[in-house]
Amino acid sequence: MIRGILGRKLGMSQIFKEDGKVIPVTLIQTGPCFVIQKKIKEKDGYDSVQLGFGSKKPERVNKPLKGHFDKTGKGCFYFLREVPCDDVSAISAGDEIKAVDVFEKGETVRVTGTSKGKGFAGVVKRHGFGGLPASHGSLIHRATGSIGCSADPSKVIKGKKMPGHMGDKQITVKGLEIVDIREEDNVIALKGAVPGSKGQIVVLRKQGN
Repeated sequence: MIRGILGRKLGMSQIFKEDGKVIPVTLIQTGPCFVIQKKIKEKDGYDSVQLGFGSKKPERVNKPLKGHFDKTGKGCFYFLREVPCDDVSAISAGDEIKAVDVFEKGETVRVTGTSKGKGFAGVVKRHGFGGLPASHGSLIHRATGSIGCSADPSKVIKGKKMPGHMGDKQITVKGLEIVDIREEDNVIALKGAVPGSKGQIVVLRKQGN
């Protein structure tokens, strides 16, 4: 069994339960994904499959990658990701993987995506610093403050919280519940928020993988 799938974040919505309660959900377009390559433990040291998602024109792919795609006969793809697999022997290159083949309604998954980039940010926004005094007479309000260590060791310690690039990092959110699976559209509705903006590629994996 394949233990993950690729998808594209469509945005957020809401679902009403039978008792009238509203559940905030994130909609993920999960396919179709195709098996591009198999990794076996005897040869590669582990069992997994490489999935392709998002069709791409062949003229936009370089020759080595095109040869890699041609082995499946399913065209070329924008995105390639590896996901764990329990039984590689039951899967062949070129197989189509849908959401219902991997997940079922009610189970929890972990989602990996790239968070929204927020550019260069100061310590108040980036790390939640409280800032310096805001009363009359204070000339500095949102500055970092002291960062040095005097004469010994006379340097800034590694890992110091400083201003810098905020966001645009790989984030994994665990324990998101699958509220609904729309088989005809290959869409999964996950309870809660998922990293990234609309259109962002995410990887859904079974909990524990």
